Amino acid sequence: MDSAKIVITGGRGDLASAFVSEFQGAGFTVFAPGRNELDVTDADAVKQFFSEIGPIDLLINNAGLTRDTVHSRLTEEDWDVVIDTNLKGSFLCARAALRAFPRKTGGHIINIGSFSAKSPPIGQSNYAAAKAGLIGLTQSLAKEYGKRDIRVNAILPGFLETKMTAALSNNARERIRDRHVLQRFNTTEDAARFAAFLHTMKHVSGQVFQLDSRV
Repeated sequence: MDSAKIVITGGRGDLASAFVSEFQGAGFTVFAPGRNELDVTDADAVKQFFSEIGPIDLLINNAGLTRDTVHSRLTEEDWDVVIDTNLKGSFLCARAALRAFPRKTGGHIINIGSFSAKSPPIGQSNYAAAKAGLIGLTQSLAKEYGKRDIRVNAILPGFLETKMTAALSNNARERIRDRHVLQRFNTTEDAARFAAFLHTMKHVSGQVFQLDSRV
């Protein structure tokens, strides 16, 4: 019997690496393309990638980036690249995955969101808008495709110590940590474990899961 197949976009990041380890350990065949292998903003590239690998069981829309600056300095380019990568890219990959899921067994999409969608800091209007849109996309697709036994959920993994956040100052980190009632951050390993567990929950769809202690 063939193993289940998963696609993890943004496959060169620290969170993606944790997903790869977790799902490989669970026996999945894992495809985790980086941007050089799959530009999620390119509709033709997305279509070709998914057509080449055939049917899949799970898509994790993990590709994302930030271009943080206050709104008065935000350029159209900074707006477009963040929206295109975080939101449009998820739409394009979801569209391809929905066509690649087996008709008889359905499939699952997990969108990687952000707490910024719920409570954005100053300087992330583009990122917050993209991630808020991703929650809307999650819940809309869950309603539309539930009849095909396709589940769509979102995970807000919390602030993670990764390459994406490495440039933040210690003072900024402490301010963020102070917003957590447990005074600590989530880890990429715990986020990956939760994603794997969520995939086993066959009756859960259209939900948004926050994985840290900010309230």
